[in-house]
Amino acid sequence: MATLIRSTFGFGEALVAVPLLALIMPVQEAAPLAVLLSITVAAIVVAQDWRKIHFRSAGGLLLATALGTPVGLLLLRLLPASALRLGLAVFLLLYCLWSLTGRADARHLDRDHGFLLAVCGFLAGVCGGACGMNGPPLVVYGTLRRWSAQHFRATLQAYFLPASLMVAIGYRAAGLWTPSVTHNYLLSLPVLLPALLLGRFLNSRIRGNAFQRILYLGLIAVALLLLLRSSLSG
Repeated sequence: MATLIRSTFGFGEALVAVPLLALIMPVQEAAPLAVLLSITVAAIVVAQDWRKIHFRSAGGLLLATALGTPVGLLLLRLLPASALRLGLAVFLLLYCLWSLTGRADARHLDRDHGFLLAVCGFLAGVCGGACGMNGPPLVVYGTLRRWSAQHFRATLQAYFLPASLMVAIGYRAAGLWTPSVTHNYLLSLPVLLPALLLGRFLNSRIRGNAFQRILYLGLIAVALLLLLRSSLSG
């Protein structure tokens, strides 16, 4: 399910993979396993659809993310995690509701906007460091750029591939990438590949404004999940 979501829309698998995997294994194993699966999906998509990648956008977002991640980690130490989730959830809900009214249509970007790219990449790093999810600010930038479903999926994988590799190296250094994680990763591959192909097929069938609306609805689902987690932990 996680791979199908990631392959279809370009993001969101961690919201599915880690909670479900944590039902059958420790979170310390679920998180590294999800990252290894993320690397695999991203690598295959990049290899298949590299012509559809906006490399300048992906590079700029990744660079800004590297600057924002330490800020997110600092906020995580200074503020309650529930407050950080609540703030992100409120922002996402307001942005999506505003966008679904159609008011965002006139504010799309025909080309990369250096300042907004830097802001969204920086916020992706902040959200990744503080809440463990880089995706929402990246989705905001992609919707502003009005990327097609195919360009959106490919460009985000070009971003997530090096980002996930860096996280995997961190897990390895921390001793969390264990033989058990590798074993479960290999067991997952037979179901990952068909889900990846099905997601690519579904992504190729999404056209125009329908994809934008699906993204907004996906962000609303993320916001509601964050509100739930914030209320339960609060």
